[in-house]
Amino acid sequence: MVTGSAASAESLLAAAESRIVGLRGGSAVRAGSYTFAGTIADAAWHRHDLHQLEYAVEGVIEVETPVARYRSPSRQAVWIPAGLAHRSILHEVRTVSVFFDPVLVRDNAARARVLHAPPLLREMMIHATRWPLDRPATEAGGEVYFEAMAHLALEWLGDEQPFRLPVGRDPLSAEIMRWTDAHLASATLPQVCRAVAVSERTLRRRFHAATGMTWQQYLRQSRLLHATTLLVQTTDTVMSIATAVGFDSAAAFTRAFEKYCGRTPSAFRRERR
Repeated sequence: MVTGSAASAESLLAAAESRIVGLRGGSAVRAGSYTFAGTIADAAWHRHDLHQLEYAVEGVIEVETPVARYRSPSRQAVWIPAGLAHRSILHEVRTVSVFFDPVLVRDNAARARVLHAPPLLREMMIHATRWPLDRPATEAGGEVYFEAMAHLALEWLGDEQPFRLPVGRDPLSAEIMRWTDAHLASATLPQVCRAVAVSERTLRRRFHAATGMTWQQYLRQSRLLHATTLLVQTTDTVMSIATAVGFDSAAAFTRAFEKYCGRTPSAFRRERR
């Protein structure tokens, strides 16, 4: 299921107190790449002094911020602006990140985003591995390449994908989200009310106040977000995935999925294979 847990008061406090990580180690380079392969299951909250554009070659990237949880399946990218408190949870991934000095990319939104990764972004991310972030500042090459990427990044930032969920700002809404994410196939409002021991009226009121959406909207969005991962990481049929995330028919799932991300489940899968 969606493994990035709903935020607790403790995690929000940790986010507020997160340390800034200097990534260049004293180097004067303004941009560079970093590759990662493996799993990070229990990441600490931190901030970067650089913008990060992370591309998932394989696996799934999850990023939690104080206000939302983001999921980037393979062949997509996630943008994490400089100074944003976050923690990244990586599941058997292979990723390439490019880090930019904020002077190269003027990102006024200052929020994380999952981005559609067109072929040009994918190829440029892979090619960027020629110039790692920890290279000597005197090493020739790379600067012009990353300046070109920085200009294109502003265009890529305009193609945001809706692959995110809110976080719970109080213990009750966080518990509601955790239970819902663990029971996507069969969750109903009476069931979640019994599980967290509140009335339907209280749940509706508290959940909307904490997240800005109804519980039914959250359930649907969480189902569709989990479906993106199943489409990429499994060979299950569309009907099997529809059932696994709680839809009664492949047709209903296809309609909802296409409305959610602008392409059918089959087209989404083909793009990422």
